[in-house]
Amino acid sequence: MSSTYYFGPIPGVAALLLLWLCTKLILYVWRKSHTVTTELLGPPSTSHILGLTREIIETKDMSTTYEEWATRYGPAFQVPLMFGRKKVVITDPKALVHFYNSERAIYTRPENDRIFLGKTFGRNVIWAEGDMHKRQRKALTPAFSNAAIRRLTAVFFDSAYKLKAFWDATLESSPDNSAVIEVEEWMNRVALDSIGIAGFSHDFRYLEGQQSAVTAAFEAMSMSDQGMVTAAIFALSIYFPFLFNMPTQRLRTFRELRRSLYVIAEKLLSNTRREKEGGMGEEFTDKSVIGLLLKAELRDAGELYMTQEEVVAQNLLLVAGYETTSVSLTWALIELAKHPEKQDKLRKDLARFGGTDPTWDQLVSLTELPYLDATVQEVLRLHPPVTETLRVVSQFATQCISLQLTCTQASRDDVIPLGTPVLTPSGETISHITIAKGTSVMSPLRCVNRSEALWGPDAKEFRPERWLDDQINQLPAKDLQGHRHILSFHDGPRTCLGKSFALAEFKAVLSVLIRNYVFEFPDGPNTEIETHVALVPRPKVVGQNSAKVPLRVRRVD
Repeated sequence: MSSTYYFGPIPGVAALLLLWLCTKLILYVWRKSHTVTTELLGPPSTSHILGLTREIIETKDMSTTYEEWATRYGPAFQVPLMFGRKKVVITDPKALVHFYNSERAIYTRPENDRIFLGKTFGRNVIWAEGDMHKRQRKALTPAFSNAAIRRLTAVFFDSAYKLKAFWDATLESSPDNSAVIEVEEWMNRVALDSIGIAGFSHDFRYLEGQQSAVTAAFEAMSMSDQGMVTAAIFALSIYFPFLFNMPTQRLRTFRELRRSLYVIAEKLLSNTRREKEGGMGEEFTDKSVIGLLLKAELRDAGELYMTQEEVVAQNLLLVAGYETTSVSLTWALIELAKHPEKQDKLRKDLARFGGTDPTWDQLVSLTELPYLDATVQEVLRLHPPVTETLRVVSQFATQCISLQLTCTQASRDDVIPLGTPVLTPSGETISHITIAKGTSVMSPLRCVNRSEALWGPDAKEFRPERWLDDQINQLPAKDLQGHRHILSFHDGPRTCLGKSFALAEFKAVLSVLIRNYVFEFPDGPNTEIETHVALVPRPKVVGQNSAKVPLRVRRVD
């Protein structure tokens, strides 16, 4: 007769406590034999096990909180996380310049982060590190050159005028020549059709209402709300990467999106190869993103050769181009509807073109269309699509990552200089901080873009005029190296590859819309806007059940 002993399951709280104790022990032993990160002031923990992780997860916009902490504790502070871990948050311009510029030399992505990116989108230029990243980026760069974008500007205007045709039809059937239109959906459509044609030689016809696997996945992603269970799984996946395989709705949507993008990418590659072999459309194909990817796939591409897997994985560029542009255009219409006097001023700036469109050179000029440039710059400053950049300096831990979080890992210890000295808990004043392996470092770029300490007391106001005077050169923000002193396009060796592409598309579409329509909130300019959690944070009018922004649209008199 044999006996079987059964002790029953360990309660969840006890399991978490055991994990916390083990983590504390490991960290204690590790610190005894390794460089230790400089101890900094910071907000107190509310939980021995969770730190402030729960508060961070439940707060949709942490930028104001980070700014309050920076004011209280200094431009470099630490935040307690789960299981005794901490992250260092930096808002000091000198520290941020070092942080971004050191990314390739010192910081690399942790393995768990790369597992998540690889499972979701494949081994693309965002997943890649080191020499692979240099090679992929070099292969893609010609598609985003000034010469390429100058030629593609017509595509952006074509998409804008297709949108105009649909809106005009709606307005013509209205007795007062106006209608309430849900503009965010239409910005999604114009953005996807533009990146599809200009980047991949493919017309999704999303403006015409055609559906595809890609559009269905995008719609599901933007409509899905992240519940607490999903958020908790994402947070725990920092320490337990096997949780990436859990069947949550959000992770299922990610997997469906990847499958859909792979199908369309392989189809586009097949069509383009057929065109090349038949000698059809070669001039356009070879200059599009998909054409350049095909060149890189060929063996005679030399150092720029990319495997079939790498080529197909660049579908993430379509996601990035679609999401960021549609969100930025939506925010522009929101801000201009809230500030009708600035909308009128922008319309006057564009009026001299009459029925013609500005050229690419006029769109990118800072003097030809100064108020259009200032408006776009101000929208990107206040509402960057990517809100945080997180670096995890350990090969053993990962951080929750989506398009709004980027996690990396330091290959060696680092020393970050500070322009403004900070106090340590012991009362010592320091002008640099040591960052050891195992330390998370974050740049809260939305907080930095809107910081009153860097941009002045009107930092959170929508004021395009700040870009037309010399005020910025008198402010601490001038020390930031990002695109014209904002971090919305990242910085350093991983600066957004499609920055010029995005700016040209943003300006072209917005110029057509403002020249032809007046935008107002049905309930007045004080309509409240909140953040909707999706693939990237999206705006929505309070009370809407998803990312929706209904505006009253009427023709310009």
